[in-house]
Amino acid sequence: MSGSERELGEALDLGELTGPVLVFGGPYSNLQATLAMKRVAESRGILANHVICTGDVVAYCAQPEETVSTIRAWGIHVVQGNCEQSIGESLDDCGCGFEEGSACSILSNSWYQFTQANVSDDNRRWMANLPTELRFSFLGRQFCCIHGDAAQNNHFVFESTSLKAKEEQCADLNTDTVIGGHCGLPFGQFLDDEVDGAGEGAHEGAAVRKAWLNPGVIGMPANDGTASVWYLVLTPTKRGIEVSWHRLDYDYETTQAKMQGADLPSAYRDALANGLWPSEDVLPQAERSLRGQPINLAPIII
Repeated sequence: MSGSERELGEALDLGELTGPVLVFGGPYSNLQATLAMKRVAESRGILANHVICTGDVVAYCAQPEETVSTIRAWGIHVVQGNCEQSIGESLDDCGCGFEEGSACSILSNSWYQFTQANVSDDNRRWMANLPTELRFSFLGRQFCCIHGDAAQNNHFVFESTSLKAKEEQCADLNTDTVIGGHCGLPFGQFLDDEVDGAGEGAHEGAAVRKAWLNPGVIGMPANDGTASVWYLVLTPTKRGIEVSWHRLDYDYETTQAKMQGADLPSAYRDALANGLWPSEDVLPQAERSLRGQPINLAPIII
């Protein structure tokens, strides 16, 4: 199945959520990062039904079966990413949207075949039946969580992707706020200029500014030269919903050892420690220019 055919399907409406909501992306078969994320949620008192993963539970690292089983036992909400679709349907490739012949495409062959051989039929069925959209409301704002974009689960949406394109996708999805995954980099931005009655301290019934959020991923660093990975938290405040991004530190050396034992590509294994992607084929120039620069994301109010 080609990337253009990987369209979004079933949506699941979670209804009204109250209290903090924790969102993360891309566990990437990194069991140690997944367990660290679970401990953070528990330490913050965030229940499983207020935790969302934007997909790609399996990918580069060496414990796909254990990672999927941990996510399932945790009981959180998960969006179907391209990796879940591919493994769930036993497709020939990961469907990540990499250019044919690119370094990313070549490197993906090894981990994808390893993952295909190391996921149980039960977990494969679970992945195949995940929703491709998760919707919820929170303090009067409508959220839609997807993996790629409004039409394709393997389309890359970065901070540098045009605001107009993101606005159009918000309209297509009929939502105030999109929470996306897939691109591997955390960011958040408003899609329109502030208007009277919108923004911080907006009263009930006021205009709501559109926003696009990406929590980043926990399975691989964000190409910023650090071993830390990323997640976000939505917190209700008197001014509105605070969106805050947080670094997650975990035992990446154990993850590296598991990858080495599985004979997976050293390029991704090294990236866990040095924080630099082995290839930037998928990155627009704006994001490439930030390679190795530590990320500093301030909270925003939406």
